[in-house]
This record gives sequence, structure tokens and C-alpha cells, in this order.
Amino acid sequence: MNPVAISAVTATSCLGAGLRATYASLLAHRSGLAPCNFETVRLNTHIGQVSGASAQSLPSELENYRCRNNCLAMLGLSQDGFTEAATRTIARYGAQRVGLFLGTSTSGILEAEIAYRHRDPGTGLLPETFKYAESQDIFSVADFVRKLLRIEGPTAVVSTACSSSAKVFGMAKRYINLGLIDAAIVGGVDSLCLTTLYGFHALQLTSTLPCRPFDARRDGISIGEAAAFAVLEVLSDSRDPHCLALLGVGESSDAYHISTPHPDGAGARQAMQAALDDAGLAASAVDYINLHGTGTPSNDCAESKAVEAIFGTKVPCSSTKGASGHTLGAAGALEVAFSALAITEGFMPGGLHCSMLDPTCHLNYLRANNAVAPRVALSNSLGFGGTNCSVLLGRLA
Repeated sequence: MNPVAISAVTATSCLGAGLRATYASLLAHRSGLAPCNFETVRLNTHIGQVSGASAQSLPSELENYRCRNNCLAMLGLSQDGFTEAATRTIARYGAQRVGLFLGTSTSGILEAEIAYRHRDPGTGLLPETFKYAESQDIFSVADFVRKLLRIEGPTAVVSTACSSSAKVFGMAKRYINLGLIDAAIVGGVDSLCLTTLYGFHALQLTSTLPCRPFDARRDGISIGEAAAFAVLEVLSDSRDPHCLALLGVGESSDAYHISTPHPDGAGARQAMQAALDDAGLAASAVDYINLHGTGTPSNDCAESKAVEAIFGTKVPCSSTKGASGHTLGAAGALEVAFSALAITEGFMPGGLHCSMLDPTCHLNYLRANNAVAPRVALSNSLGFGGTNCSVLLGRLA
């Protein structure tokens, strides 16, 4: 067991900007989902949109990086004193001893979509104002953040669909445990765009109602956007023994199908067991599970079978996507932040919009908040293509 300290966390989504607003929404059992009115999209679905994301100001020297995704990253980094906490961490260890690992799936696709509308009618060339490397390129958000925070250590972007920003916790933990770095800024940023909204609609995966994870009548997802970050640091003897820590991370790639999970949740089961093994914990140590729980019939059933196989049917669990929507590449980091709030604020968030629990899902599924503080929480992120990641966090003592 080689845990690392979690010294700062922040989250921004349709539930609000920063942890205070996020906690207030979760505590009030309030959803941020609303009928879709994004850009030129005309779909009968609900989305989790962050108000004012594209209008966020950027430092003048980084204006070339302007796109909705990077603006959302800036908005997220500006909450909860996170930039200041990151800056102190960098000063403590040195810029070369701090890594940066972020997850995204959309990057700045919206800017490319808009650019294609303004192609030269004769040549088909995109407008000169479109900057691919600073916006749509998958590395754009990490390049933007490392320049913003002046990080000089290892930097990478993970793009593995829904597990993207959960996997960065495992990557950072390995780097720290190997002694290659002393700290890392990790997180995920994903922003709304036409490709994901129309794409998931074409796959017949979007619901016309706010998504209903684990409800017997669930019929699809609600797409959201978010920016969530954490500071991870090597554990020292002087650190508070009761501090919040990243205990273990488990990953798997079952490659069962390009978009459908293994019906028995084989990959999810492997990831959860790997996280327990990494932390040196038994299944009985887990007090709460933040389920991936997208609200699609196949996903929820498969995850339910996987959870039951390892934990039985008694551990409290819920999906928070009825509140935030499915934030895709940011979902892992956002739901780690939700799990951290559960531990630090002393509650387990109930899942929204589940009026009748699917009787085939044999889980202790919370439909109302539970005012009990979990000591150890598990967060699942199960992506397209069978790329899965489970993150364990909790108090050290």
C-alpha cells in the first residue's frame, strides 16, 4: 500500500462553480440538468451546461488557447483557492518535480465545428483564426494549464472516453511512488460540443428526460460538462495522519465491445478488485461507492452485477449523474471530487430521478442522502471500449 496525499480538490459543473456550490446542490438533492439549448443543437434531451464557460477571461499571454474547453479549465482552476494551492505545491517541490496529468475527450472540438462553418467557399480552407494546436489538439488543455501554472514536470493527457480523468489518478500515483516526481496536478476537463450531443443521439443513448440511473424505466444519458482538479503529494512523516489520501487505483481493459459493457461487468469487476489490491484493503473496508451509473439499461445492469460480485448487496452506493449529467472525459475527476466531499462533509449523496429501482439491480442504492461519513469511498469510471478505472480514496486513520 503506497497511498499519496490529496491536499486540494475543486470541481465545477452544472451544479455550480467550486466545492461550496457543488456541495449545496448535492445536499439539496438538486439537479443541474436542463432542456438542451446549447449553440445550434436542436435535440429533445437534457444537458448539464456550465453557465458562462466560454466567456471566461484568459491571461493575455495565453489568449491563443481560447476555446470553450480551456475557458472551462480556467473557470475550474479559479475556484476554491486551487490555483494558489497548486502554486504553493510547485514552490515547495520545484517546477520540475511536479507533474500534470489531465483527462479529456472533447478538447476544443467545438472551435473546429465552428471553423468548418466558415471555410473558404473556393478552397475549402479553414479560417486563419482557427488554431488547431491550441484548441482542438487533445494536448491543448494540458499545454494551457502547464503554461498557466508554470509546471515543468512530466505532462500528459489521457483520452480513454469516460475513464479518462480517473486514469490520471493512477498515472500520477505511479509517478510519485516511483520517485519520479513529488507531486502532481491531476484532473479532467470536458466541454459540450455538437459532435458528442449529436453523436450520442445517433447511438440512441440520450434520454429526453433528465437521466435516471438505476431506475427501472431508465432510457439513456444526459450529457454534461465539467472541470475538476486535485493536488496529489508524496506522503511525509509530518503530514496529518487523518488527511485525505488516494489509497488505490485499479484499471482494466476488457475490450468486450466498442460501446457496450460486458453483460456481467467483467472489466468493472477487474478494475474494482485491482483498486482494492493496490490499496491493500478488503472489500469490507469500503463504506460508499460512487457508481458510474450512466442511466443506460445495459451499463447499469452490468455494473450492478460487478459490484454485487465483489461487495455483495449491502454497501451504500449511488450514481451522481442524475445531478451533474455524464461529463464524459471529466466524469472520473468530477466524481472523485464528489467522493472527497462525501468523506470530508460527512454524507453519502443520493441518486436523483430514480423513482423505482430496477429490481434486477441488487444494490443498496441510495435514493436520498445518507448523513453518514464514509471513511473509504470507491469511484467507478467505465468507458467505451471496455476501458475501466476505479479510484479508492479515504482517511489514512
